Amino acid sequence: MAKPLRILHCFRSPVGGVFRHVRDLAEEQSKAGHEVGILCDSLTGGEHEDHLFDDILPFLALGVVRLPIRRQISLSDASTLWNSYRKIKSLRPDVLHGHGAKGGLLARVLGSILRVNRYRIARLYTAHGGSLHFSRGSLQGLLVHSLERMLEFLTDGLIFICDFERLAYEKKIGKPRTRSVLIYNGISERDFRSIPTRSDSVHFVYIGMLRDLKGPDLFVEAFAKTERRIGRPLSALMIGDGPDRDKYHRMMIERGLGHRIGMLPAMRVQEAFTVSQNIVVPSRAEAMPYIVLEALAAGKTVIASRVGGIPEALGENSAALAKPEDADDLSRVMTEAITEQDWGNRHMPDIETIRQKFSAPVMARDTLQLYQNILGSGDKH
Repeated sequence: MAKPLRILHCFRSPVGGVFRHVRDLAEEQSKAGHEVGILCDSLTGGEHEDHLFDDILPFLALGVVRLPIRRQISLSDASTLWNSYRKIKSLRPDVLHGHGAKGGLLARVLGSILRVNRYRIARLYTAHGGSLHFSRGSLQGLLVHSLERMLEFLTDGLIFICDFERLAYEKKIGKPRTRSVLIYNGISERDFRSIPTRSDSVHFVYIGMLRDLKGPDLFVEAFAKTERRIGRPLSALMIGDGPDRDKYHRMMIERGLGHRIGMLPAMRVQEAFTVSQNIVVPSRAEAMPYIVLEALAAGKTVIASRVGGIPEALGENSAALAKPEDADDLSRVMTEAITEQDWGNRHMPDIETIRQKFSAPVMARDTLQLYQNILGSGDKH
């Protein structure tokens, strides 16, 4: 058996899908006998995320390092890099695995500095959408994509979490000039249990970050249109935290929806699933969102924008997919879901297909195999 590895996962925000991905990897890697740690931002997350850290701490032999890491590139990044370098050096990892744009930058730059000091380390990067959400035509997109291309020279392995992400990378940044693999996001066996809705359930629920990229404004607009299509008042909930919460609340009040769309803070997803049978994912951009996989595993009906890797989970020709950034088309699907008998059962993918394709143990096994291959071959770039 190969010797146990010291693995440090670096990412910015301990919120949402990236955090879920890292927690699953950390748990599975720890169970496989490796020592795992996390380095992430100290400025984001709240009480809900604190509980999630408590859950994962028993699997983190290398502990949790939290430093201020801002979303945008800024002058403060210099002190973040220096403080991160000192912390990482003291932990002596064999693997630095960066997730998202900022996590990928930290892992690859600091891993390369450690290599200059004759330190053997594998430098990996999983984009999770991140920099791939930027338009090729924008100045910011041009800068970010050029930086990603340069960082390839400091990368031993690129992991794509869905085929959409792989194709987007090739189109916006170029064909990878380093080792790359496709490893789907996976959920654990404990996620595959049907979660019934409460007796006071609502027609629709949005669960996720409250920021424009995820489309809560499209959800509000589509809900209003669905009411008009059906000709009666409906009910909905928005569950989550984020920078644009107040904006969406004002939007609902202005449209006279304040009493029919409620807002609740972030909570455990299993608890959120009890409030409705219909989970709406109106995102403007995604890679492979966990909320879709978790909802399907819980026996829920998913209504989503045709973005990112979502069609890879729901099926390319799924009736549950709406045109991106189109509240009217989203409303059409929402209307069908609650007016047509047995709509969810007819249009959701087979649960066994989801179980086989999106498995956390398989995701962790393939990721560990990549680490071992890189360290075993002594890749140097």
